[in-house]
Amino acid sequence: MATDRAMLHGKVAYLQIPAVDIPASARFYREVFGWGVRERSDGVLAFDDTTGQVSGEWVVGRVPARELGILAYVLVDDVEATLEKIARLGCEVVMPVTPQKEGEAIATFRDPGGNELGIFHQRGLAQA
Repeated sequence: MATDRAMLHGKVAYLQIPAVDIPASARFYREVFGWGVRERSDGVLAFDDTTGQVSGEWVVGRVPARELGILAYVLVDDVEATLEKIARLGCEVVMPVTPQKEGEAIATFRDPGGNELGIFHQRGLAQA
């Protein structure tokens, strides 16, 4: 069991995402990425990514991450299809699809709260 615990040390596990309208942000992340959204016992809307390994919550009263510092990327099946969905939901595509090495692509967008995040595709990785 010590080995399991040692493997968890340093893992990114919880995020707080600035939001203007928490229900709108919850809908966006659920529709675009398939994240699970739940109401905690304290009434806060929280999320779990599709792996169940990263959780978090949306928070109001914080400045959105518009200026790049740390840039989080969400793994997706298809960058182009995901950007289309993001645009259909009224969010801005900041950096269009940018091919990387063979089978990889990245792009960035602003979520409903104005945060800039990235999406990443590596052929076969999201399906693994």
